[in-house]
Amino acid sequence: MAAPAATAPASPPGHRKSVTGTRRTVAVLFLLPALVLLGALVVYPIGYSLIRSFYNANGDGFAGFDNYKAIFTDDGIRTALKNNVIWVVFAPTVSTALGLIFAVLTERVRWGTAFKLVVFMPMAISMLAAGIIFRLVYDQDPDKGVANAVWVGIHDTFAQSSAFPNAHLGRESPLKADQGGFITKATVHTGETVTLPLVGVAPDQLPDGAKKAVAAKSDPGKITGTTWQDFTRGKGVGKLGAPDPSELGYDGMRVEAVKNGKVVASVKAAADGTFTLPAAADGAQLRLPASNFKQPYNGVDWLGPSLVTPAIIGSYVWMWAGFAMVLIAAGLAGVPRELLEAARVDGATEWQVFRKVTVPLLAPVLAVVTVTLMINVLKVFDLVYIIAPGSSQDDANVLALELYRKGFSEGQPGIASAIAVFLLLLVIPVMWFNVRRLRREERR
Repeated sequence: MAAPAATAPASPPGHRKSVTGTRRTVAVLFLLPALVLLGALVVYPIGYSLIRSFYNANGDGFAGFDNYKAIFTDDGIRTALKNNVIWVVFAPTVSTALGLIFAVLTERVRWGTAFKLVVFMPMAISMLAAGIIFRLVYDQDPDKGVANAVWVGIHDTFAQSSAFPNAHLGRESPLKADQGGFITKATVHTGETVTLPLVGVAPDQLPDGAKKAVAAKSDPGKITGTTWQDFTRGKGVGKLGAPDPSELGYDGMRVEAVKNGKVVASVKAAADGTFTLPAAADGAQLRLPASNFKQPYNGVDWLGPSLVTPAIIGSYVWMWAGFAMVLIAAGLAGVPRELLEAARVDGATEWQVFRKVTVPLLAPVLAVVTVTLMINVLKVFDLVYIIAPGSSQDDANVLALELYRKGFSEGQPGIASAIAVFLLLLVIPVMWFNVRRLRREERR
């Protein structure tokens, strides 16, 4: 008969509890450094800011809710709050929309990976560096700012700039000022030769086709004349009121004959500055209209009070559209291709497939990207502080920047703490929505 199998001795009742307790102790010891850092860097600052927000600027008097009232009564903070609303509405929406478009379109091209790399590359640049880059991009001077260089180039393609913006009257001139232009002091008659000299145009600003000015020849039945740059460098060199060998004509200068306030004839000067008017100009005054002297178009004031916030949002989109694209592309890779093909077989157009199949399937990913960017823009500071010049920084103000200004520049730490708490309250609902959505996704 076989011997009964040996049974292991039962462990004492308290043994399992001691093992469980040991494991918990080890877990707590491993978590302790992280908990200490969390308390020191997150919990304590939040608690201190909350307490500090109820005290005055000196910290020795209880101010109650006065600091929180200032958030809605102080003009600077109200402007910052309004701008934050604009940021939260537009920056995440535009970035997510561009990311979606890029992610969908790059799936159809051979060089899609290279394109994604280029679009994502701005994420490798710090906010400080991006701010410096776009401060230069938005520079008012078209010779420095890329945005205005492009804008001015497009404008000048359809509306040619004046070649004589700085021309003005010289000594003993036969002309006088007239509504932004110049007009002869006396009337002219057929058979006369008229001189219309000006000064003040730099040689490098004269039209490329300008030639040496010459005195016009008289014509009995017409009015002839010359308009030119009446200036020769050097003391005592050249004759005043007559073209000299080194002086250039005003190529393309418009000359009008005006009678009783009406233009009866007009002509453009030749390359050597000479012009000829018909007999209809007899008894008229000759006018060089203001259109000859318009200042060159200098582009858009991107960093002015009205456009500074949209301009800075543009720089933010440049940085974060790549982030949105990468996340959406990852979600798009998991979309069942059978559903897309089935929709196409059923006769759906590409736009209908995108709108009614792709976008709904990507809705969870789009929500994650949008919510993440919303939290990010609520804290935006670097771009606004660096890009906005001092003259328009008040107009571009946001809550994070106003917190910095109140706390470090204006010596009002109580109000700064109240703004910090208010920002935390704005972030909490967005974070709660994100956590709730993630839990809902896990249950599925």
